[in-house]
Amino acid sequence: MNKQPHIHLTKKDGAGYALLPGDPERVSRVKAFLEAPVELAYNREYRSVKGMYKGVPLLVVSTGIGGPSTAIALEELKQIGVHTLIRIGSSGALQPNINIGELILSEGAVRDEGTSKAYISSNYPAISDHTVLTHLKMHAESLNIPHHVGLVRSHDSFYTDNEETIDAFWSKQGILGSDMETAALLTLARLRGLRAASILNVVVPYTGDLQSGIDQLQSGESLTRKGEQYEIKVALETIVSLNTNS
Repeated sequence: MNKQPHIHLTKKDGAGYALLPGDPERVSRVKAFLEAPVELAYNREYRSVKGMYKGVPLLVVSTGIGGPSTAIALEELKQIGVHTLIRIGSSGALQPNINIGELILSEGAVRDEGTSKAYISSNYPAISDHTVLTHLKMHAESLNIPHHVGLVRSHDSFYTDNEETIDAFWSKQGILGSDMETAALLTLARLRGLRAASILNVVVPYTGDLQSGIDQLQSGESLTRKGEQYEIKVALETIVSLNTNS
């Protein structure tokens, strides 16, 4: 049975559903929600755990930062039997009414990154699977979790020389937030016949400072940590309802 070269998993490790945090440390925090969790592999940025949630088997696999490593994870997870992927990531807000710890449920993404364009031209849309997104919204509402539904922008760097100008432009276009992985995930999932969606925990307000937001997330700041718990819970409940209705 062939081991995938980057995630180091085989078909015997597979499950139909996968949660995709960026940070390998977030795998531990998802693990705390699971029944009978088992650590599978840890290679480069790809840390994986398999477990059950309310009787449904699933994988949790970290993707690291950015589109390239996310694309590798998606391609290799498909090879071991995953059909539905939900990103549980973090985001900076691009609208002043979106607060730290609130969730953005991505309807689609601006493909302002390079990975998806290596697969197909930029006029191909990056859109969430409608069924998965509907279930995410249903559970966010039923759990009374503050959330926003709309478009995000995926990009390739935090540190270009004109970040404020770029953010201001996309804010005026109604984009809710920004990350580095959603566009690649949604585009490739469509091309590969998989279902995918993305939940983003807001860690930096629109008028906030990038470094302070990242520091809050890493240090366990209460609002960002609560948002992380929210997105994990919404994603897990979505997997259960999708499995029930499949």
